[in-house]
Amino acid sequence: MHASSPSRRTVLAGAAAAAALSGAPVLPGRAQAAGAAGSAGGAYRWRNVVQGGTGFVTGVLFHPAVRGLAYARTDIGGAYRWEDRTGRWVPLVDHIGWDDWNLLGVEAMAVDPAHPDRLYLALGTYAQPWAGNGAVLRSEDRGATWRRTDLTVQLGANEDGRGCGERLLVDPRDSDTLWLGTRHDGLLRSADRGATWQAVPFPAAPSATGQGVTLLVAAGRTVYAGWGDANGTAANLYRTADGTTWEAVPGQPTGTAAKVPVRAAYDRHTRELYVTYADAPGPNGQSDGGVHKLRTTDGKWTEVTPVRPGGTTGDGGRDSFGYGGVAVDARRPGTVVVSTNNRWAEIDTVFRSTDGGRSWTSLKDTAVFDVSETPFLTWGGDRPKFGWWIQALALDPYDSWHVVYGTGATLYGTRDLTHWAPQIRGLEEASVRQLVSPPAGEAHLLSGCGDIGVMYHERLTASPSRGMASNPVFGTSTGLSLAPARPSYVVRAGWGDHGNGAWSGDGGRTWAPFAAQPDMARTAPGPIAANADGSVLLWSFGPGDPGFRSADNGATWSEVATFPRGAAPVADPADPRRWFAFDTTTGTLFAGTDGGRTFTARAGGLPSGDREFQLVAAPGRSGDLWLSLKGNGLYRSTDGGESFRKVDSCRASYTLGFGKAAEGAFYPALYMVGATGSGTAVHRSDDEARTWVRVNDDRHQWGWTGAAITGDPRVYGRVYVATNGRGIQYGEPA
Repeated sequence: MHASSPSRRTVLAGAAAAAALSGAPVLPGRAQAAGAAGSAGGAYRWRNVVQGGTGFVTGVLFHPAVRGLAYARTDIGGAYRWEDRTGRWVPLVDHIGWDDWNLLGVEAMAVDPAHPDRLYLALGTYAQPWAGNGAVLRSEDRGATWRRTDLTVQLGANEDGRGCGERLLVDPRDSDTLWLGTRHDGLLRSADRGATWQAVPFPAAPSATGQGVTLLVAAGRTVYAGWGDANGTAANLYRTADGTTWEAVPGQPTGTAAKVPVRAAYDRHTRELYVTYADAPGPNGQSDGGVHKLRTTDGKWTEVTPVRPGGTTGDGGRDSFGYGGVAVDARRPGTVVVSTNNRWAEIDTVFRSTDGGRSWTSLKDTAVFDVSETPFLTWGGDRPKFGWWIQALALDPYDSWHVVYGTGATLYGTRDLTHWAPQIRGLEEASVRQLVSPPAGEAHLLSGCGDIGVMYHERLTASPSRGMASNPVFGTSTGLSLAPARPSYVVRAGWGDHGNGAWSGDGGRTWAPFAAQPDMARTAPGPIAANADGSVLLWSFGPGDPGFRSADNGATWSEVATFPRGAAPVADPADPRRWFAFDTTTGTLFAGTDGGRTFTARAGGLPSGDREFQLVAAPGRSGDLWLSLKGNGLYRSTDGGESFRKVDSCRASYTLGFGKAAEGAFYPALYMVGATGSGTAVHRSDDEARTWVRVNDDRHQWGWTGAAITGDPRVYGRVYVATNGRGIQYGEPA
């Protein structure tokens, strides 16, 4: 389970690939993306709705020379700095804007041991033809401000091997020299602290596997580089002693179990380099691996694997896994921790050794967990498991008992090697799909997300006390809807092992699965909606599948042959008989007036071809429809879809929602992610889209925000914004 699974969003395709080298300063409030919006017309205060992590923490790095200073990176949600005084993570790259969405994934990070305020980030989420090039950010003040260099190569922070590393390193001989390992373009070096980069000769040639350099680590004055594209018999660990000539490390382990060097750590006391290996880069797909150490003084290799994969599990299966994280104790020679990875049968663990790997203790065996701060980590059960996807592992250089490790959903920490709790405050990484703000009830917000399903937010400042919605538990949510005239009635759909749809009669506090569901719900669950009074449900599935209707709370379902296939059903908020759907393949609005039994074509000739076009209905009004057509703009119908007119005030509209009307206004406030001028931003309109005010600013952009937006119907000015990796952001007038 993972809150940021890699998937191409068509709305993101075609983002410009940066190619020029640039040394211009980038303040957190200065976006360098093309067409970045200007200053906000209305000052807002922005905060995260607290969920508690919910995504893959791919790396944690303690600064070796500053007590309490650490950094974390994520695959799609940016980087963070740990504030020891407040016990919180501080986001560092929220200034990344819409056009630079691909830079919100952090491939690698590096600190300078000799200059504690220097921080470097290598950014780039995907190394695919439709994604842009990567970039390097460099800071002289621990990430408070940045300078940016655009690369001519791609990075892959959300691809296989994203838990390897670090792939970025400050040279131990010269703080002005940096090394950057890439997936497809070999090894890069900078001689001016990351301002410019050049490819350097390297003994290994990239292949189609897309791993390239998996790690860079300093051992004294020597730099080691892991290579992930070897075949298990060729060399996959190289070193340079002079910064110019690279050679394969003699005597290194070979074979399937040592195919990919995942991570490495150097014990400066014993002068030994520990390397974790697996037969695949991970985080998925590993079935074999090991741990080896190199005594750098004489080149002797020793295998120190705690438990060899391949044994028999408790149920008679095969215990297959690889090894992931590794960290050494800066205060205690020979003390090291390593993690297993992708060990689903016997569950992953962290092993600790105090004698250089001759003997090991599994920390899982004595672990006591407290997840009361983030209850979703029980995953609908009684207690959390130790973790999975453990590739980020770090040991505090000033506290031998302080160990942290990342999982696919959180970051756990301990101060005594026994008691563990999420060390995640301030770090939010959910990929958010749906947002609903009820007009009444305890909760001001319901959310649907990737991998963590639906949450009921009784408070915005604490992780939901009920965790993920259960009965059934969903991985990724595909639909979430309440009955506009009966807001206590809510329905949801998603990917689940024990049903794909559920309903709630108490506003989303508790749920019951539908008594039945259409067959295709198991393979293609899609959007679902309830009509105004909750008496009728419509459920849509894949592009080639028909829609289905239920008038008995999901006990039975009947096919609606005239419903446009693959469209999202939209209920009229005032008339329970009326339904709408926009056929994105033909650019035609369909409507029904008989409770969802039949649909007929109305307005046609609208822009077509993009499944992520969005149709929404204005609350409390019948037949008042708004259509967000991305770069084609915003359209409105006040006659139930018989006709649409283009809204002149918008150049582009990606997602639209409604909130409480301004004082003295009769129409709800509109909130939009779109463009009214040159750049994409978050806007509010209090006059039916005649004029707009930008409510976010250049410090708060969060990459791509095109999935969902809604205002709060009870609090004027409050808006909730879905992000793809920075959770739910909510803003209120300052």
